[in-house]
Amino acid sequence: MTKDSNGNELNDGDSVIVIKDLKVKGSSSGLKRGTKLKNIRLTNNEGEIESGSGKSCVVVKTQFIKKS
Repeated sequence: MTKDSNGNELNDGDSVIVIKDLKVKGSSSGLKRGTKLKNIRLTNNEGEIESGSGKSCVVVKTQFIKKS
């Protein structure tokens, strides 16, 4: 079961908010605190989620997000 930083259960298709400024590997920009990620997908790893589609897919650790 995948949980966010507050202990709330996450499901495919949920929206989450980033709670800390994060650097993105391979990009000059990053994710700012308060950024909303929509339609997340759960990965095989309970500590990670995927967001985005096509060219801009981002994998984020669940300790840096909260369910919105």
